[in-house]
Amino acid sequence: MTDPAADALVLFMPSGRRGRFPHGTPVLDAARSLGVYVESVCGGRGICGRCQVTPTAGQFAKHKITSSLDHLSPVDETESRYTRRRSLAADRRLSCQAKVLGDLVIDVPTDSAINAQVVRKRAETRDIERDPATRLVLVEVQQPDMANPLGDLDRLKAAISAEWGIDGLAVDPPLLAQLQRILRDGDWKVTAAIHDDGDGPLMTGLWPGLRERMFGLAVDIGSTTIAAHLIDLMSGRTVASAGTANPQVRFGEDLMSRVSYVMMNPEGLPALTEAVRGAIAGLAAKVAGQADATVADIMEATFVANPVMHHLFLGIDPRELGGAPFALAVSGPVALPARDIGLTLHPGARVYILPCIAGHVGADAAAATLAEAPHKADALTLLVDIGTNAEIVLGNRQRVLACSSPTGPAFEGAEISCGQRAAPGAIERVRIDPVTLEPRIKVIGCDDWSDAPDFATNVPAVGVTGICGSGIVETIAGMFLAGIITEDGVIDGTRIAQSDRIRPDGRTFSYVLWRGGVEISISQNDVRAIQLAKAALYAGVRLLMDKLEVTSVERVRLAGAFGSYIDPKYAMVLGLIPDCDLKHVAAVGNAAGTGARMALLNRGHRREVEQLVRDVEKIETALEPKFQEHFVNAMALPNKVETFPHLAGAVELPARRETAGDDTPGGGRRRSRRRERG
Repeated sequence: MTDPAADALVLFMPSGRRGRFPHGTPVLDAARSLGVYVESVCGGRGICGRCQVTPTAGQFAKHKITSSLDHLSPVDETESRYTRRRSLAADRRLSCQAKVLGDLVIDVPTDSAINAQVVRKRAETRDIERDPATRLVLVEVQQPDMANPLGDLDRLKAAISAEWGIDGLAVDPPLLAQLQRILRDGDWKVTAAIHDDGDGPLMTGLWPGLRERMFGLAVDIGSTTIAAHLIDLMSGRTVASAGTANPQVRFGEDLMSRVSYVMMNPEGLPALTEAVRGAIAGLAAKVAGQADATVADIMEATFVANPVMHHLFLGIDPRELGGAPFALAVSGPVALPARDIGLTLHPGARVYILPCIAGHVGADAAAATLAEAPHKADALTLLVDIGTNAEIVLGNRQRVLACSSPTGPAFEGAEISCGQRAAPGAIERVRIDPVTLEPRIKVIGCDDWSDAPDFATNVPAVGVTGICGSGIVETIAGMFLAGIITEDGVIDGTRIAQSDRIRPDGRTFSYVLWRGGVEISISQNDVRAIQLAKAALYAGVRLLMDKLEVTSVERVRLAGAFGSYIDPKYAMVLGLIPDCDLKHVAAVGNAAGTGARMALLNRGHRREVEQLVRDVEKIETALEPKFQEHFVNAMALPNKVETFPHLAGAVELPARRETAGDDTPGGGRRRSRRRERG
């Protein structure tokens, strides 16, 4: 018997990581504390089923541990409910629900690991005028002689002043010990890296002879993914890009979970910081290798991030961002040597972190605004970066406003019963026939739609494992257009006779999207989760429109990985964005990453974004009395009170229901149901 007074030893396979934990510790928490990656997109509530593990019984002499299935808490109601709805293999448990009661060996199946996530943050094509903060200068230095007692550094400075007109040059201290050797190795001809971002010239690098190679790194640190782009600072060309899942996910799926982790474990802050810096170091090495370079060739780096990731990257306690007034430790730009934050680049490399706009509108939103430049346009432009916390910017050259809105993680697959991140096997596209109610799907990793002849042959390579954000948006919008759900978001049980894909689900109904090895269905709770998320986002947009005293926008730009992969038409059908001519709605990809590259390549863009952040008017949605009114109206599809004339010209929307004298969801009867056009 295991001594109940002693902590239990838990071993995770195949990683071999082990640790001791108090009895009652959820297996998922134990895995995360050891850095074992187990996916859980529902926040540990037993809904998504992504965190499945296999407990193993037996004696493991090599590891000096005896594992018994009795050393896990019994199956609880949450696991039983999940098993009834989606089926759970007999040898598996949900790690978020199973608790440690004794020594255990836990096997983490490959389908529970998060490493296979698809990182969709490519470098968008953009011509950027080149004026980097660091440049290379070749100089010939006068050799020392007995008649001239000036030191080597003084003669180097004199040569740079005479040949390049650079006066008042300071020197990065680590260079002093190498300077004489480099001068002599180069036979008194050397290339110097001069950094000047408005605070005076500083020599940050020195090489013998002629050097014509220098790189910069632009990084977008997202809560879920991190993307890095390597730029040739001599040509301005992006030469390599790479992305990875943010390893901080093991401390919490969303930003507030990580803030909560630090609140409960103040000593854990360094671990979060080290995790994200380690991931960035790995990406730097990867993109350098792709360009046949080394990290020592990287002289400049720019970073953008949301406020929580901004603070965690800098090693700043983010707890003040967890509650009003959401105070940032620093909102302006941060410029410092890379070595000061533990980044192994060139020893003299300089880092510039773009400024944050407000407590929940970060440097990523500032960078996206820089890239899309609504402040330079006449047209009223809405820029939305959709994530766990949507960042919203609205304006034109006269006035720009910004806010954030708490959409939650539903658009990333969390809180959705069959939801998952964008990974191979995830449903990313959906079309529903409005007559037969039969769906067509397309999954990540397979080029064919499900009604294509080769789909059955090609899809087994990735499987159909769940549904990601773009897929859930198209599914809910498609269900509405097909009349499967009402404008109030109620799955219409009267359609059950028309299709066996609509079926009873307790006191409500669900829609079966896919029948296969894993059945994927959309429940009433899934619809509600999306309604809540999209209503929060739309309410934020409407508040900014109220402040500008406008009732429509002229352009909509969807930024970020999620925004890049949703169909604008279905986003508008859902009521995620306001009505607008669809030809003026566009996905702009990783606009935050583009802004980071702009700041890397041109000092003028740094000054521009700094001024932009000072000029932007920040709106705090939590303090606005009309937020709740807009939120309630936005729960309907596409909206309870607003018309969508542009959308109606492209899609035949179902007619509004006549209510039976009240506002209860699903009240009244449907006058007609129309088909989608085109």
